[in-house]
Amino acid sequence: MIKQFMPNEYLPSVFDLNLEDLSERRIKGIITDLDNTLVEWDRPEATPELLDWMYFVKQQGFHVTIVSNNSRERVSSFSEPTGIQFIHSAKKPMGHAFRKACRNMGLKKSEVVVIGDQVLTDVFGGNRAGFYTVLVVPVSKNDGLWTKINRGVERLVLRRLKEKGLIQWEESR
Repeated sequence: MIKQFMPNEYLPSVFDLNLEDLSERRIKGIITDLDNTLVEWDRPEATPELLDWMYFVKQQGFHVTIVSNNSRERVSSFSEPTGIQFIHSAKKPMGHAFRKACRNMGLKKSEVVVIGDQVLTDVFGGNRAGFYTVLVVPVSKNDGLWTKINRGVERLVLRRLKEKGLIQWEESR
């Protein structure tokens, strides 16, 4: 059971995602979390650097969908100016939103990667739904109330994974 919380990959940020490697592995789609994955949880819009990255990702032929537990208002106000598809109120770690995003992109699970900053929602949910998962360092040390609670549990899970020798990275979370 504990292995369900283990990401396939751990990166400092979405900007470190190796798109060439993903293409070689026939990955065509990216499902990404929004808050503290792409931008700080309280930043209303994409940064210029993120907009450039999103444009580059699309130019490389990848489909991108934001899957967030946040409200329609929050996710749509961020996503619509970027032209990125989104699913709000996703109820992660439940798998429905991940599968829906995959269907909306017209892709198979094997062609999609899930990226997020939380083990309990993004990684666990992505793993349970059968996707390749990437855990990134949160872009901010500041979190909303529910995420703060999740982070406490997450630290226990990560410590357990490390004790079992499953984590090979130095944690900067």
